[in-house]
Amino acid sequence: MSAFESLPVELIADILGELDIASLTIVSSLSRRLRAIASDPSLNPWRRPILRTLRNPDGEYEPALKHLSIRQTVSRHNWIEILSLGKAEYLLFEMTLPNLAEAEWEECFRRRFLPGWTKWRGSSWKMAFLKVLHRVWHRSHSSCTADESWTKYIILNRTGSGNLLEASSRNYSPLTTFHEIKLQNNLAHLQTQVRLVVEFRDVRIIALGVLSKPRSSFSVNQNARLLLHPPGVTKGADEGAHAAPAAAGNVSEGSEEGFPIAPLHLSVVGRTARAINLKDAYRPLARPLPSPCHANYPFYTPGGEDKRWLGNEDLEENGRQWVGPMMITAQLIGPQTKYFEIEEGRTFLQDIDLVVGPGRNQYASLTWEDMKAIAPWVELTNMVNGPGLGH
Repeated sequence: MSAFESLPVELIADILGELDIASLTIVSSLSRRLRAIASDPSLNPWRRPILRTLRNPDGEYEPALKHLSIRQTVSRHNWIEILSLGKAEYLLFEMTLPNLAEAEWEECFRRRFLPGWTKWRGSSWKMAFLKVLHRVWHRSHSSCTADESWTKYIILNRTGSGNLLEASSRNYSPLTTFHEIKLQNNLAHLQTQVRLVVEFRDVRIIALGVLSKPRSSFSVNQNARLLLHPPGVTKGADEGAHAAPAAAGNVSEGSEEGFPIAPLHLSVVGRTARAINLKDAYRPLARPLPSPCHANYPFYTPGGEDKRWLGNEDLEENGRQWVGPMMITAQLIGPQTKYFEIEEGRTFLQDIDLVVGPGRNQYASLTWEDMKAIAPWVELTNMVNGPGLGH
């Protein structure tokens, strides 16, 4: 033990980070030096074991996590990670919650939930966090719509504008709603395509649109393509996030147009956006914090669940582009939402299966604030609340 404690504190903290939570709890009580190292917020050996159990593919947490708040050696900042990533039912009904400052509860709220959900804030951020967490858990496990009678969704028009619309939550079906939109735009003969834009802990953003080979650029929806494939971002050969070289004019897979990198110009119908630098334009999203399957968003995240480049050879290449309006909606994540079971195990849902089947019929409101948070590079010519052109 004396030889171990004589090591540099950084190395000791790195070794402690390889332990599980229960073992680290015991080791942190063996000596004053180990307790001091475990308690040091700058070293924080608790972070790795906490993240390992929170990201357990089986969804089972270590028993020692349940009452971790009574341990004085655990840095308070770890609770922002736990409350942002933990299962709703575990946080609500099993875990002993810590005493956090108001600013820390606010950070937990903004990391976990969409910005538009701040409308439910009460007298404190702790109240807001627990209230919204219970609402999300309740709605993802039942068909109750008493908390939110009307569900808001966004339509990206091919003209560059957008409409914020709403429908009765009790009867809301994105497929049915989008079919009516296709009828109004003479697109009913084309198949609806569904894409998962990004996923968070309790909700994921779904896009519904139409791919076709247009006879002219008049019907092409530039903003629909920009939403799914940020200009200059591509799924590389090593399945990492890359910026396309300016000289080659590379683009996101499945795209038809090239976007130079420095400076980068977003070409939108009827206008040219300001020149921006790719390094400044894209940063990993942190508020709200994406799930591990979209951890690199807006860049590509390897692992098989980032399907924005889904079937590019068959669906999005060969001249096919997004035409007509695109519908953006927020889907609540329940126990059966993400997967369906097969004999060999689980498989990830894609395309139309994202919105058809058990556990995929509960939705939450999506607002302009949420849209700006998940896709700030998409610049709309006009944001209309309700139907029409906004005149």
